[in-house]
Amino acid sequence: MFKNRPVYVDYLLIVVGAFIMGFAIKNMYDPVGLVTGGVSGLAIIVKNYTDIPLWLTNTVLNIPLFLAAWRLQGFTFIKRTAVATAALSLSLYVIPELHVVTDDMLLAGLFGGMVSGLGTGLVFLMQATTGGTDMLAALMRRKLGHYSIAQIMQVLDGLVVLVGAGVFGVTSALYACIAIFMVSKVSDGILEGMKFSKQALIISDRSDEIAQAILYRLERGVTAVPAIGMYSGQEKKMLFCVVSRKEIVRIRELVWEMDPKAFVIMSDVREVLGEGFIEY
Repeated sequence: MFKNRPVYVDYLLIVVGAFIMGFAIKNMYDPVGLVTGGVSGLAIIVKNYTDIPLWLTNTVLNIPLFLAAWRLQGFTFIKRTAVATAALSLSLYVIPELHVVTDDMLLAGLFGGMVSGLGTGLVFLMQATTGGTDMLAALMRRKLGHYSIAQIMQVLDGLVVLVGAGVFGVTSALYACIAIFMVSKVSDGILEGMKFSKQALIISDRSDEIAQAILYRLERGVTAVPAIGMYSGQEKKMLFCVVSRKEIVRIRELVWEMDPKAFVIMSDVREVLGEGFIEY
C-alpha cells in the first residue's frame, strides 16, 4: 500500500481506473450486448433501442442520484465517487470505438471482465465507486436498514442483468455472468494486493525442536499455542507459522525431517499485515 501519498495521486488513480472501465464497457461489452449490471448496463440497453451514446445515458441517470446523495449525505460522501463517475462518462465519450471483440462473447466476457475488474479495483482501492447502483443502494439503505448495501446492490444489478437478458437474450446474460465473476476476482486481487501467503499449523512431540529450526534455519517467526488432544488428553504445543508460498515447501520438508509423525495443516492466507509481509 502507498504511504502518505498526496491526495492528487488518489484522484489520478481514480481517473485511470475509470478510463480502464470505460474501455471495457465501450469496446468489449457494448459491441456484443453484454449487460453486467449497473448504470453502464442500462446505458447499453438504451443505446440498443435509441442510439443514444453510452456517456450521455450514464451521465443523465447519475445526475439525480448524486443530487439526492448530496442533499442527504453531504459533499464529503460523494466527492470521490463524483470524480469517478465524471471520469467514466468522459472515457465513454473520448475513447474511440475499437471493437476489440466483435463476435466472440466468451472472449468479451473473460477479457472484458479482466480489464473492467482492473479498473474497478483501482477505483475501489481509492475509496470511490462509479456511482449508479452503488449510490442508489446507499440511498435505499436509509429506508431498508435491515439490508446491507451489498445485498441491495446485488438485487439492483440482478434486475439490470434480467432486463439485459430480455433485450439481448439469455445466452448474452449467461456470458455476462462470466464477466461479472471475472470483475469480482480481479478487483478483489487489486484490493488485497495479491499478496497471498501460506499458514502452517503443526502438532508434534518435537515442537520445540521444530520451532527452533523455523526460527533460525528459515528465519521466520513462529508462535506456540497450548493445545490438548481430546482423545488422548495430552497437552501439546501447536505451532502457528505464516510464510510465503515458496517457504511453505521448506516448512514441510523441515517438519518431515524432524518428525515424520507430525500432524500438519497447511492453508492459504489471503492477506497478512505486519513485519515481514505487508506494511500498514
